Amino acid sequence: MSYRTPLEARLAKKTTKAITDFGMIEDGDRIMVGLSGGKDSWALLQTLDVLRQRAPIDFTIVSVNVDSGYKDYKHDVIAETCRARGWELRIEHTTIGEVMDDILDAGDTPCALCARLRRGVLYRLAKEVGATKIALGHHLDDFAETLLLNIFFAGALKAMPARLVSDDGAHVVIRPFVYVTEAEARAYCKEAELPVIGCCCPACGDLSLQRQRIKRLIMDLEREHPHIKASMLKAMGNVMPRHLLDRRLNPVADLTPAVAARLEADEPVPFGSLLQIQTSR
Repeated sequence: MSYRTPLEARLAKKTTKAITDFGMIEDGDRIMVGLSGGKDSWALLQTLDVLRQRAPIDFTIVSVNVDSGYKDYKHDVIAETCRARGWELRIEHTTIGEVMDDILDAGDTPCALCARLRRGVLYRLAKEVGATKIALGHHLDDFAETLLLNIFFAGALKAMPARLVSDDGAHVVIRPFVYVTEAEARAYCKEAELPVIGCCCPACGDLSLQRQRIKRLIMDLEREHPHIKASMLKAMGNVMPRHLLDRRLNPVADLTPAVAARLEADEPVPFGSLLQIQTSR
């Protein structure tokens, strides 16, 4: 069975590499794809279905759509598309939109809270449909943007893992599009004639949001340095702990108990105490 187009072959190759590099899919897995109706999740579902038909292992796919309850959300189009292509689908209607309206203050960014609420629904549905893995459509651009978001606004050096085991060990979340760019996902979705459905959230497309600002920053840098996102992705897999400032990774040796205790508690340490330790070596 050959791939239909060069673009499909490229996405299949990148997705296969991600699955292999991070041990994402095993024989007998039941993969639950979070299908929002956006270009990324559609492209992921289509790609996994193509790979399923060619893979040397057996796995099944079930797509799950979490309807947040916003008016005019076209879940019927999602259902019709999946039915026409023979894809198993479950639609879960929720009131996430109303819950966020009740919890959030005016001006707050809803995206993080929405993601947590939707993740809880996905975990519950994974048990109900018998899924062994939960596949999300995050792509290379998402990884790069999340890295900078955490550095600039959260004071943390982290992005998102390609394979994540939940805290209770009950779920495994995979991101098979880690090597696929947003542009590739968009082009493949268009090529495969998959309908892009907006989530109808009032915050979508708000260019004042931090993620949109980071996206614009990377786009500006990319005009001068075309491979900057690939370099950022490489950096996430090329960590050098000795060149960072996290004392959990680089414990300060030969400290007196009093100085060590103050450092552990994030309390200020008199410079003289540190200087005395240095000069006594």
